Amino acid sequence: QLQLVESGGGLVQPGGSLRLSCAASGFTLDYYTIGWFRQAPGKEREGVSCISSSGGSTNYAGFVKGRFTISRDNAKNMVYLQMNSLKPEDTAVYYCAARDQPCPAIIEISTPTAWGFWGQGTQVTVSS
Repeated sequence: QLQLVESGGGLVQPGGSLRLSCAASGFTLDYYTIGWFRQAPGKEREGVSCISSSGGSTNYAGFVKGRFTISRDNAKNMVYLQMNSLKPEDTAVYYCAARDQPCPAIIEISTPTAWGFWGQGTQVTVSS
């Protein structure tokens, strides 16, 4: 069964950091572009960051640029999202997704239906 599983979410104070992980089972991540998305209550799912299959190309939504870093370790079949300087408005359920096309030019408006595989999400709450 093809599956993505996110982990690493939790409660953190403003200004703090978290590292999210996205693990694949049932398939090899090497061939896939991976995106991170988030969805806050009452809002639409929005793209946060994207990394190409080789890891050589990344892009970020403007609202996280300079604070978040996406990376991947294909040998471990893992993708990560390092989140620093977290703000209350970063509170959301974070999802990783995979597709066999390149990263979209503007990740924050990428259509969720353009991604083939999704994880179940991990909650990130930024609050004092």
